[in-house]
Amino acid sequence: MPTYKWKGKAVTGEIRKGVIEAPNEQVVEVYLRRLNILPLQIQRKKETTFSIQLKRVSEKDITLFTRQFATILEAGVPLVKGLETLAMQQKNPYFKEVINTILKKVEAGSSLSEAMAEYPKIFNPLYIQMVRSGEASGNLDVILKRLSAYLEKILSLKSKIKHAMIYPSVILFVAIAVISIIMFFVIPKFEELFREAGQSLPLPTHILITISKHFKMFFFLFVLTLIISFLSIKKYRKSERGKYNTDKVFLRLPLLGELFHKGAISRLARTLANLIGGGVPLLQALSIAGETSGNKVIEKAMEEVRINVSAGHSIADPMIYTGVFPYMLIEMVRIGEMSGNLEDMLNKVADFYEEEVDRTVQTLSTLVEPILIVFLGVIIGGILIALYLPIFKLGGVVGGG
Repeated sequence: MPTYKWKGKAVTGEIRKGVIEAPNEQVVEVYLRRLNILPLQIQRKKETTFSIQLKRVSEKDITLFTRQFATILEAGVPLVKGLETLAMQQKNPYFKEVINTILKKVEAGSSLSEAMAEYPKIFNPLYIQMVRSGEASGNLDVILKRLSAYLEKILSLKSKIKHAMIYPSVILFVAIAVISIIMFFVIPKFEELFREAGQSLPLPTHILITISKHFKMFFFLFVLTLIISFLSIKKYRKSERGKYNTDKVFLRLPLLGELFHKGAISRLARTLANLIGGGVPLLQALSIAGETSGNKVIEKAMEEVRINVSAGHSIADPMIYTGVFPYMLIEMVRIGEMSGNLEDMLNKVADFYEEEVDRTVQTLSTLVEPILIVFLGVIIGGILIALYLPIFKLGGVVGGG
């Protein structure tokens, strides 16, 4: 289907622009007039002969789609028409294709949840169960609105954790780049100067020049080790045992382990609250909450809780025996079970741990910055001292000459 660039004037007098897929210009004009936009210019875009389509849908795309879908249904737009509208304005080509496929299946008589379930990499079990619950209750717009709020909070939480990881990574990358430049280009120049002077070099300078001579090999081995380690860990994590063991290590990392644990607990509590509020059966909700927590250790612990609950126990008591869940979560769940307000209590726990993630990120930023500055200072300072030690001798030689 061809793509058209359009320019139009809104009711407020504001000039708006956009891009839309349509069979012809007349369809674009009708679409714009429905939106109370006076078409000023409609032009077909030239199609490129070469294009690469990545079959990937980001969490941001899904979150925006869910929010827009909820708004459309809340406004009283029929389901099929809503999907058609969302497909037309979708910028991700692959996601557009998926929405159109789902639309065709719904038109053919399939339920929305069944059509979405054929794309597990895009719509996870939580999403499918929530949509199925909304279809069964007849409140799909309400469920999608709840789901979009949940996805926005989870996206925000992940963004905070990524931010905490990016800052030290960038600093380390810059440090490696600076040290590499010094080793490859600066030290060889000094070595020529020292060789021409013919003076014996102090031990630190001799060690530094030796390292510089072999730095290419060290650097290659360092990069190769990093690549092999990354690929090995990635392959190891593809197995259930490997993912469990590496997630266990992540939770025990200094500084970052606490951040990962709080983030996973917040996500678990938010997911479970959302599922319970959406009318999903408790045992199924416990299983899905564990799967979507993002950590195999917590997933396994939730599976133990689910088995105990199916045997007639409460949720809070089995949580104690796993040794994974913090005391606050357990007590809030216990209070929620006793009062019948489990959803509210879980949301409060999620809010608390999201704030804890914020504080942990700020603490990490505060701690990491001086640590990295000291590290860089020691390395760069050590290199400069080793380089300038012989210069004093050279000064004496030049003065004597």
